[in-house]
Amino acid sequence: MTTEAQADRQIIITRQFDAPARIVFLAHSKPEHVKRWFGPVDWPLTTCEMDFRVGGRFHFAMTGPNDEPGPPFGGEYLEIEQDRRIVYTNGFDAPGSPRFVTEVTLEETGGKTTLTQVTTFESKAVRDQYVEMGYAEGTNSAYDQLGDVAVELKG
Repeated sequence: MTTEAQADRQIIITRQFDAPARIVFLAHSKPEHVKRWFGPVDWPLTTCEMDFRVGGRFHFAMTGPNDEPGPPFGGEYLEIEQDRRIVYTNGFDAPGSPRFVTEVTLEETGGKTTLTQVTTFESKAVRDQYVEMGYAEGTNSAYDQLGDVAVELKG
């Protein structure tokens, strides 16, 4: 696992999964799988609406411990390359909330997949705000769960 801040506006997270790229991609592309891993451990997705195609949109919301509702968020899928790459916008649904772009790339070697997520924020200040909110920790917690889901899906 690697997490780093780069280019003042980016957070880059790299993870390896014990599953082929097609399985990791599948876990990103179907709501029934995304609901099982997306979000920090104690903040499951309680809303997971996805139109997984270029130009399609998604809308998510999480609920935390003690049924604490998280702010809804979502975005648009900009690029999808089967089993290799997903690019999408994201951000909270509140008016005036900053938007960011996330690119997920998958590289398979020997049946294992290296996932690299590059998130580019509008500015360094916005990136710093998301760092303070625990963006990297939450994403890595989600990817821990994705590892479990990917192993189950590969059978």
